[in-house]
Amino acid sequence: MNRHHEPQPPKGLRWSGRTDRGKVRPNNEDAFLGLQFDAREVHHLGAKGESLTGPMDFAFAVSDGMGGAKAGEHASQVAIQKVVTLLPHLYRQLAAHPEAGFTPLLERLFGEVHRALAHLGGSYEECHGMEATLSLCWFSPEKMHFGHIGDSRIYHVPAHGGGITQLTHDDTHVGWLLRNGKINEREARSHPRRNLLQKALGGTNQFVTPQVGSVAYERGDIFLLCTDGLVKGLHDHQLQELLCTGDPITGGRTPAQRLVDESLARDGGDNTTAVTIRVV
Repeated sequence: MNRHHEPQPPKGLRWSGRTDRGKVRPNNEDAFLGLQFDAREVHHLGAKGESLTGPMDFAFAVSDGMGGAKAGEHASQVAIQKVVTLLPHLYRQLAAHPEAGFTPLLERLFGEVHRALAHLGGSYEECHGMEATLSLCWFSPEKMHFGHIGDSRIYHVPAHGGGITQLTHDDTHVGWLLRNGKINEREARSHPRRNLLQKALGGTNQFVTPQVGSVAYERGDIFLLCTDGLVKGLHDHQLQELLCTGDPITGGRTPAQRLVDESLARDGGDNTTAVTIRVV
């Protein structure tokens, strides 16, 4: 007997974002972004929302700026704005040459952001030494493609178990020690060199090579983008618990607000940013 499979309805994305300067820092050097875009137009997304995937793609990003005075705050904003400007051009390039895939597009994007920050740092004294991390998720209809440099992070919680996975590598020596089993998560958190970046956009770095990858997604999957301030207050298992339990909006708080609030309650020594995306 022939069985006709019902066509699957299109997937949707439900997102939330939150940033806070924390309890110590005088200003917020973090920035985050949500976009819906194609080759012709870009729509900025609010701090929370839901939409079907389809003819337009989605992008979410977080950036943590570094530099004296206000340079760090400016660096993250420059990084985010360059992403907004570049994505429609990259979409057109992908449409013209789909066989090339996403890797060269993401490498070009990170290279352009790096050159913009390095140019500003070399041109203006108040911008000297400015750097930024950047972690970006690009959702096409079937896959999430990501690019990353620095110690901000992208996590994936699959719908059918397996636990939370950090997709990105921290570009620090301590991150290398942790990935290679030389130290555990507790030791990494107290290591004296935990905040020393080996790679970032801008500054005196001549070349940058981002980590790029892709993940197929299905309904129930959750993705988290965050700056390092969030994980100073929360361990990975706590991130998963907060992402997977409770209603999507609890007590008026979105998932991103819950994460940031809980991290600040436990630490709060740094700017703290979270962006959550659930596939629905």
